[in-house]
Amino acid sequence: MDERRIQTISQKALQALLYEVSASPKPGLVDRFNQGAHADMDFFTFMSSSAALSNYFDHCVTEGVNYSGQNPEELFQALRGLGIDAEKAMFKATDGVNTHKGLVFSLGIICAAASCCMMENESESVDTDTICAKISLMTQGLCMRELTFMNKSEGLTFGEKLYQKYGLKGIRGEVESGFPTVRNYSLPVLKKLKSMQTLHINDILVQVLLHLMRVNEDTNIVARHDLKTLKFVHYYSNQVLDSGGMLTPKGVEMVYEMDKEFIRRNISPGGSADLLAVTVMFDLLSQMN
Repeated sequence: MDERRIQTISQKALQALLYEVSASPKPGLVDRFNQGAHADMDFFTFMSSSAALSNYFDHCVTEGVNYSGQNPEELFQALRGLGIDAEKAMFKATDGVNTHKGLVFSLGIICAAASCCMMENESESVDTDTICAKISLMTQGLCMRELTFMNKSEGLTFGEKLYQKYGLKGIRGEVESGFPTVRNYSLPVLKKLKSMQTLHINDILVQVLLHLMRVNEDTNIVARHDLKTLKFVHYYSNQVLDSGGMLTPKGVEMVYEMDKEFIRRNISPGGSADLLAVTVMFDLLSQMN
């Protein structure tokens, strides 16, 4: 695979980061209009973080090329060190604020899997299902190793605590299963809305986010609050979508009210925001030729 193709994949990842934070209004989340339910970050914090991660995505793509035709689990292990370095770069750029830790994990794996599949298939493009099958192979046993048979009781991450308390697998489960929430819900919605050719990309992305918020077991919400709050977000998102969401004047008004309510309650659907970026990434990759 030539250098141009490697650059293209990593550029898609950076574009996905920028599209996600730029979509506005996003209830409870940082966007172009406000800080959402976050006192320690704003739109420009995300810009700084995104810029700091651009080289990381290049490196992930290169690892995918290097490990093509080899054991997928070894490729995943090769990404670990890159991810740790990327997190350090992110924290340095944001003065210690966690803006993109989840997407360092998700988009890094997607970059590596996409380039690996393209090399193995000798293709200039690759479909989402093929990439997700590779990701499942790369990460098989991840939840069992890091959650089910977790061998520690102190220093637990939020994800580990939520698994112990509620059995939620979070982003680990989503990745190991090949992003089923994205493939089954958000990506079809994104492609359908784009095919209408009448909607602005901003409104499309907010609408896709609402669909994710309706179904996603968002561990960010549960970590800040509890399962009851997660159910509230599911219900509220469903109500907004039933009124049209970003497709109708009434729905748009409800999205703005939802934003105010989430900020008041300190609700941040950050897990759904991450899956929105993943959705954009897969859509961008599907357009490569």
